[in-house]
Amino acid sequence: MAGAKQLLELNWFNKDKALIPSQEGRYAYEWVDPKDPRYCETRALVVDEAVTDKQSPKEEGTQYSERADLAPTEDNLLILGESGDVLEALTRVPELREKYLGKVKCIYIDPPFNTAQTFANYEDNLEHSVWLTMMRDRLVHLRKLLSDDGSIWVHLDDVENHRMRVLLDEVFGVGNFFSELSVELNPAGRRLGEGFATSHDTVLVYVKNLAQSDVRTGSAELVSEADFPLRTAEGVPYRLGTLRNHNKAFNPSTRPNLSYPFYADPGTGQLSVESFDGAVPVYPIFGDNTPAVWRWGREKAERQLSDLVLREVKREGKSGFDIAQKDYFSLDRTKKYKSVWQDVGTSNTAKGELKSLFPGTTAFATPKPERLLERIVHIATNPGDIVLDVFAGSGTTAAVAQKMGRRWVTCELVEDTFNRFTRPRLEKVINGEDQGGITIQKQERVDATEEGLPDGLSPEDAQKFNSALNKVLAANPELKTESVVKALKSATKTKNQKGVVNWRGGGGFTVAHLAPQCFDYVPELGLVTLTEAATGATLVNSVAANLNFSLTPDNRHFDGKRGSMFLKVVEGRLDKDKAEELLAHLNEGEGVTLAATELEPGIRQFARTTDKPCQIVHIPNDIFTYSATQEGK
Repeated sequence: MAGAKQLLELNWFNKDKALIPSQEGRYAYEWVDPKDPRYCETRALVVDEAVTDKQSPKEEGTQYSERADLAPTEDNLLILGESGDVLEALTRVPELREKYLGKVKCIYIDPPFNTAQTFANYEDNLEHSVWLTMMRDRLVHLRKLLSDDGSIWVHLDDVENHRMRVLLDEVFGVGNFFSELSVELNPAGRRLGEGFATSHDTVLVYVKNLAQSDVRTGSAELVSEADFPLRTAEGVPYRLGTLRNHNKAFNPSTRPNLSYPFYADPGTGQLSVESFDGAVPVYPIFGDNTPAVWRWGREKAERQLSDLVLREVKREGKSGFDIAQKDYFSLDRTKKYKSVWQDVGTSNTAKGELKSLFPGTTAFATPKPERLLERIVHIATNPGDIVLDVFAGSGTTAAVAQKMGRRWVTCELVEDTFNRFTRPRLEKVINGEDQGGITIQKQERVDATEEGLPDGLSPEDAQKFNSALNKVLAANPELKTESVVKALKSATKTKNQKGVVNWRGGGGFTVAHLAPQCFDYVPELGLVTLTEAATGATLVNSVAANLNFSLTPDNRHFDGKRGSMFLKVVEGRLDKDKAEELLAHLNEGEGVTLAATELEPGIRQFARTTDKPCQIVHIPNDIFTYSATQEGK
């Protein structure tokens, strides 16, 4: 694990054991030895069908964002299956491993919160040690799938959040912690239970490699001109901020080059780094009157004196002076996101989004709003990047990724949820029937004056002012004719701007499910057996996956290939004649692995005498002996 060198490690009951599903389609597990073939088996994916549709044309009179011009993605994957088995397939099946291992840019998971509740769509009540093992094993796989510049976002509440934090430290490394977010999804607060009314969830953010992380910490959308209330003579908006360095680690002892006085004339405001007649020295000082340093060196300060302003301050009741810097507004500047998110919608918002898609159905208890995922996907990815969510639920992550021009992979365990919500929702996104969520930016209030709103007055504030003014006028109609009143209404006029369209449908995804298990195991006897499903293409695909061979469907003679070695799966008896026939199809330097459910006596000895490499594997006894996919499991 990434945190193997750290001294602090979370421990729990049966940490050294593995889990296998004990019931199909439910969060129910049993402990087994990590070498148990039922745990070691890699299950392939079975492709069911492709869902595609075309992007709708633009309509005259409708406003579209730049996002609406992105080409819809089609290289997406929706899987029905248990998340652990799905991750096994993504990391170990050669065709999938090549496509996804180390190439996923953003992982968002909203796993069971383990709140000891039973919801309509799943049970949320696992013993803590079971939950920790389940999540540990999935995080190990998720880290392998993550790109070196990628990030993982884990959404929980306060039941398991503290344990997950230590678990993420263990798997990803303490040094790759990025942030912990508080997301307000229930402003009224959950009033049941002990303690305070909880109004927030927690999202833990880790990166694969902090030095290579590509997570955006800020956005231009967070910057508002209203935050810059001052104007230069040329009309450029700015605000003032102290030139003093706020970090006490930077002081005259540690940064002597940043410790120097400015000289100022309090009457005229004249500033210089050189002394002049009548000037008083201004040194950088912390609020507690201890020495500080400037953020700029003397040479830069001299070059940019026009950007500096002398201002009077009070420290401990005494007047003094400080140097402020003009901080200018520009369209290309950004502002850091805060760790508390209160503007990304709520659980009720998300329920409304689902109800608009599925009228008359009972929404999920705690769905996530599209705007939350929109922000995460925007921060963590670029168009074309891969987004992964292995706890799909209603499919919000994939829906948002599709609308934002990202590729995505998602899976859902519960078949009823998959058929009623996940797949239908994503189909609606593709065919353009989903007009909610982030499809259309909500209409907003905009300036409707001829001269522009007064400096510092937002359209929302102007609307509130007009609303209050109208109430006054309703009580005093005679004021309506007053010129001042007319001027105020004219200067604060606003209007609703029609919503901007972000998504026009189109693209597609492949629907798949996990292949059935081909191998069973009797621990008491140490015996590996074949299941009823282990036949035909299912058996071939399973053997290829577990022996690390890529399938070769266009090859008439062999089922798979790994380097110069070919694979042939024989359902039945493998004898000398069959082996010789297959060896005859090999070229110089090539070899073959022959995997069969029944072996003729002496066939292994024969294989050792052939002029070309020939390996014999008995199905099922030898599969996990020969499998390279067990390494690191």
